[in-house]
Amino acid sequence: MKFDSRDLALTAVFAALYVIINLAEAFFVGSPFFTYGPIQLRLADCLIALAALFGWPLVGGVTLGCVLANAYYFLGAPDVILGPIANLVAASIILFLRKRRLTACIVGALPIGVIVGSYLWLFFPFLSPPEILSFLPAWAAMIVSLTISSLIAVAVIGYALLLVLSRRGIIEPLKSRGLKVVDQK
Repeated sequence: MKFDSRDLALTAVFAALYVIINLAEAFFVGSPFFTYGPIQLRLADCLIALAALFGWPLVGGVTLGCVLANAYYFLGAPDVILGPIANLVAASIILFLRKRRLTACIVGALPIGVIVGSYLWLFFPFLSPPEILSFLPAWAAMIVSLTISSLIAVAVIGYALLLVLSRRGIIEPLKSRGLKVVDQK
C-alpha cells in the first residue's frame, strides 16, 4: 500500500470535516452535551462508514479528527485517547469488511459504543440512566446508550451516505479528477 500526498490531503480533509461537524452540531443544538456527553448522537461518526469507500485516508482522518474534537471539549485524557482509538477500530473494521457494507457498518459501530461507553460514565456520575435502561448499572446503561447512538450515526446515517456517494454518477466524476477509492472487488 502506498500513501502519497493525495492520501495525506484526504486525511486532513476528513479530520477537518469531523471536527467541523462536531462543533457545528454542538453549536446548533445549543449544548455540547449531546455531542460530547452521556446521551450523544455524534453526527460526525457517519463519516466512519465511508472507510469502505475511501480506505486508510479516511481511517486516519476520523481518528485525528476525534483527537482534535475531543481535545477541544476536554473531558480528560481518557476521552482524548480512547475516543480516537474507538474511531480507529470502528473505521478499520468497516474497511476490512467493506465487501459487506451494511454488516461492516453495524459491526463497526459497536466498538464506539463499548469503548466510549465504558469510560464516559465516569465523567457524568450524577446522571441516572434513561428510564428504559434504569435496571442496568450506570456504566452498562452508558454502553447501551452510546451503542444505540453509534448504530444510528454509523449504521443508519453513515450507511445511507455511503450508498449515495458510491453511486456511479457521483463517484466516477470524483475518480476522474484524481480521487482514490478502495478496490470494491
